[in-house]
Amino acid sequence: MGHLSALKESARTRTSVLLLFFFLGSGFRSAYARDPVPSVETIVNRMAQARAENRDRLRAYSVTRAYRLFGKEEQTTKSEVIADVNFIPPDFKHFVIRQASGMRWGEKIVRQVLEHETEVLKNHGSTDISADNYDFRFLREEEMSGQHCYVLELLPRRKDKALLRGQIWVDATTYLLHRIEGEPMKAPSWWLRDARIALVYGDVGGMWLQTASESTADVRLIGRHTMLARDVEYKMTELTAAAGSPIPRRPR
Repeated sequence: MGHLSALKESARTRTSVLLLFFFLGSGFRSAYARDPVPSVETIVNRMAQARAENRDRLRAYSVTRAYRLFGKEEQTTKSEVIADVNFIPPDFKHFVIRQASGMRWGEKIVRQVLEHETEVLKNHGSTDISADNYDFRFLREEEMSGQHCYVLELLPRRKDKALLRGQIWVDATTYLLHRIEGEPMKAPSWWLRDARIALVYGDVGGMWLQTASESTADVRLIGRHTMLARDVEYKMTELTAAAGSPIPRRPR
């Protein structure tokens, strides 16, 4: 009889211990559970605030950027281009092609891309990821580069080749963009169709900048091509831009 009582007491003890760990575990999970997802409007407003604060931190810099162009066979590089890009806040950008190899049209494409970036910078409000240019829809939560992100759908408000229809990854803590993926709302030119663009962002000396990109499109007459761009080296500078005066070209 004493043995039976001991067994019952042992069972009750085990049950109590299991319940204790269950409640402790529930409390632990509650303490570390993520906050509820904010409304889309709140996310967009916090994005705008984070973007404005980042603009205030911008300072002059130069970057060496490497471009690689591929055809259908991505193992073979058709063209490589190295460009030096100088930026002076708020809206001055100047570039120099330092080196180009492979097919000559590769350099021409890179020049067009950089010229487009320069023009967009002068009127960044018209292409900004903001409620003025886009409608947004919440899609999901996701980890990106080890950071918790909100993924939103981008829905352009007008048919403009500088606006993308796609998705953005917004840092759930800083509300800065980690990645943008999409396709132009309007074909960039007659020569290109089915274009897809991915932009990657990261910290550079306390500034949040675009640091890499991948663009893919069907080019008429020559087929599907991909261009990868990666920032190789940054230098903080003391450059100033007099009105209408370009930065001197770097010697080759």
